[in-house]
Amino acid sequence: MFGSPQSFTQRPPSRTPSLLSLVRKNEQQPQASSSQLSSPDPSVDSRFAGMGLYSPQMSTSTRSGSFSSISTADSSAGQRPNGLIRHRHRPHIYERAYKSRVIHDKTKLRSDMLLKAYERQKRYGYVAYYNQVKAAVPHDTLNFVSPLALQEDKPIKRALAIARASMQERKPLKFDTAALDDLQKRWKLKDSQLEEDLKPKLPPLPTALPPSDEAAVKRILEKRGPIAKYAREAVEDRDIIRLRPGQWLNDEIINFYGALILGRSEASKENVPKTNGKPVKGPTKARGTPLNAHYFSSFFWSKLTGDGYDKGRLAKWTKKVQLAIDIFSKDVILIPVNHNNAHWTAAAINFRRKRIESYDSMGMAKDVVFTNLRKYIDAEHQNKKKKPFDWTGWVNYAPDELTPQQENGFDCGVFTCSFLEALSRGEEMFRFTQQDMPYLRRRMIWEIAHTTLRED
Repeated sequence: MFGSPQSFTQRPPSRTPSLLSLVRKNEQQPQASSSQLSSPDPSVDSRFAGMGLYSPQMSTSTRSGSFSSISTADSSAGQRPNGLIRHRHRPHIYERAYKSRVIHDKTKLRSDMLLKAYERQKRYGYVAYYNQVKAAVPHDTLNFVSPLALQEDKPIKRALAIARASMQERKPLKFDTAALDDLQKRWKLKDSQLEEDLKPKLPPLPTALPPSDEAAVKRILEKRGPIAKYAREAVEDRDIIRLRPGQWLNDEIINFYGALILGRSEASKENVPKTNGKPVKGPTKARGTPLNAHYFSSFFWSKLTGDGYDKGRLAKWTKKVQLAIDIFSKDVILIPVNHNNAHWTAAAINFRRKRIESYDSMGMAKDVVFTNLRKYIDAEHQNKKKKPFDWTGWVNYAPDELTPQQENGFDCGVFTCSFLEALSRGEEMFRFTQQDMPYLRRRMIWEIAHTTLRED
């Protein structure tokens, strides 16, 4: 194709230049003139002519165009010192998404920081709206202000002059802090003593029953069968033993004690210091006079929350043939509340104070008590008075800071009875605590068995 095999064997291989060497030679002289390209080496022409790759008749433009295209292609691709071809850098497929996410995160972080700063300033009295603050801080156009320009303003110069003058003035004398602190302590002590003197004084509870009454309590706990009966309530031996330490109180004990409270209130209307026909035990002036109170049994709450006013027929509870009850003429309505057969609390509708009251020895939620009792008063007033109840001035009252708290899981019934007994006298403060529970249990045994509330 390029000649006979003899022509290749006759030439020495070392003297025959290759195509690659000629291309490299051309690369080493990229600035050659057109005259040089038009007059190639005759030896090169003869050698390429013998190989059939080049002929002297080829035009100068053709030869120049061929070599210039090779040089241009090689220079456009680029060549590193080690001879490797340098590829063009392409962006990563996730580069654009990453940059947009970074911008979004920075914007969100800046917005969150501005919101936190606004909320912090708002706690200290800042009154502007957040949108106004956000518009006043354009982060994209915010530029740094040089402090040198600020110092040229007249107000700044005046403020700096006043500050320098004040620093050079004589320092004021220090107060005698020791004497001032001592005087403040004396004032606080006098204020606390005055508050204690103004508080109503309640007689402390006894630590134990008299020996004769303790012996009676022991005999009552050993008795079998019926223990006592009062009005429509009755207590047997299986009920009275629940007043032993560590026992929960049942409905029979709670309702029997509530009946004693109601009986004392009815007796006080005629100024007769008797309960169930018997004279009260102990001095009558030690505590407040019983109020005009009414007591609803523990089943009232279960009817109210379970069936409601109409379905539970609660209107009949105050509409009796012989003795109709107008709860709106009472001073206070006392209600024991049983929460899901797990906890006893005391509730009251205080018409004197215009309050819906809840007393919980465990400090639990009171909203359920307030909501249901308000519904009952609305329905009862509409049923009896034929018009809505006027709630003007009424409040929900749950003084947790004044309510004694139990320290176990079984004394809630004793706390509830003690709350109801104190509320029936109009007492605003309670004189019993968790430490008085053993004594109050023994006392309630004596009171139930004798159907009389003690006054000591």
